[in-house]
Amino acid sequence: MNNKPMIIIGAGASGLIAAVTSARAGQRVLLLEQNSKIGKKILVSGNGQCNIDNRDISTNRFHSQNPDFIKAVFKDYGFDTVKKFFTSIGLELTEGKDGKMFPMSLQAGSVVELLEYEAKRVGVEIVCDCTVTSIRKDADIFVLETSQGTKMCRKLLLASGSAAAPQLGGSSSGYAFAARLGHTLIPHHPSLVQLCSEDTWVKACAGVKVAGLAQLYANGEYIIEKKGDLLFTNYGISGLAILDLSREASTRLSHFDYCELSLDLIPNLSKEKLTSLLLGRIRKESEKPLALWLQGILNKKLVPVIIEQSKCRAKTEQELGRKDINKLVHSIKKLKLNISDTRGFRGAEVSTGGIDTSEVNPHTMESKLTSGLFFAGEILDVDGDRGGFNFHFAWVTGMRAGKLGRK
Repeated sequence: MNNKPMIIIGAGASGLIAAVTSARAGQRVLLLEQNSKIGKKILVSGNGQCNIDNRDISTNRFHSQNPDFIKAVFKDYGFDTVKKFFTSIGLELTEGKDGKMFPMSLQAGSVVELLEYEAKRVGVEIVCDCTVTSIRKDADIFVLETSQGTKMCRKLLLASGSAAAPQLGGSSSGYAFAARLGHTLIPHHPSLVQLCSEDTWVKACAGVKVAGLAQLYANGEYIIEKKGDLLFTNYGISGLAILDLSREASTRLSHFDYCELSLDLIPNLSKEKLTSLLLGRIRKESEKPLALWLQGILNKKLVPVIIEQSKCRAKTEQELGRKDINKLVHSIKKLKLNISDTRGFRGAEVSTGGIDTSEVNPHTMESKLTSGLFFAGEILDVDGDRGGFNFHFAWVTGMRAGKLGRK
């Protein structure tokens, strides 16, 4: 049996930084990873460039049933704290759009390799291909049954992530372990995920990408709107605007059969300006088919959808009147798409829900219910917006947990 003072389950962002922080403080650390390699989710983040953090950390970019927990966690742990850590391991950062921070190499591999080097340098023992099957606590000792034998420790950090991205090792095992150790779980749903639709027209528009505005409605109630890329797909819709509102769509779909998106395909023109533009394009002597006329402003694949939803009866340019233009403008600015589901945890970057943070000390990440048990990262009921915010939460909670996981 392998008896270590501290065991960390999960060699992702929070687990790796916790291991380094703890080992630097003199703690002997055993880091267990179920995958064959560490940091798999880090490696694919930011399209391989790794959006490692965001310079503009604000609590309103994070979501939880206990927002006070987030405020306490981030106190004295802003972006500069994270930057200082990465500088200490030899990783320089560079800033992109909207405060997004990346490794200067623009390679996620640099992040993982430097974290791994530092972890081993300070004495962390990393064991991959190690699946934990059960955890129990005997007196003040945690006993872990794993695919590589029994492990024991006095301090245990669950940094095992969430159910998001199972193809990269995401699972709900950490939730189950926490529940058996007495913790309450907040229901979890996919977030930063693509949305599915059964509307037949969307498949015909697959591959079309526009800079638009998406408004989400549930049970007839306006919920949220986001501006950015809209990408129509065979299964429904994706794009940055969709990922940004998917959290709200995902949680609403757990209560309703469907949600509705209202899509503005030309958000940079007001309804009045678009109406004026279209009226000014009409040539009364022209017999140009309406579908071809609309290609002057819209992607060809979207034109039949706009005509159908608008119920415009004009067939040619010369037949267009003010009422027809109003109908077309309405459809262009409020294209309807019913949403029946998300792409699930397999398509999700993160998960909502997790361990109830009211049962966790925000300064130490230690359980209030089970002494010696710590949590870090996505396993907790905190998820952030796209743009490096989820990584920030992982780094900070990992550092806090690691500082207390010492002799």
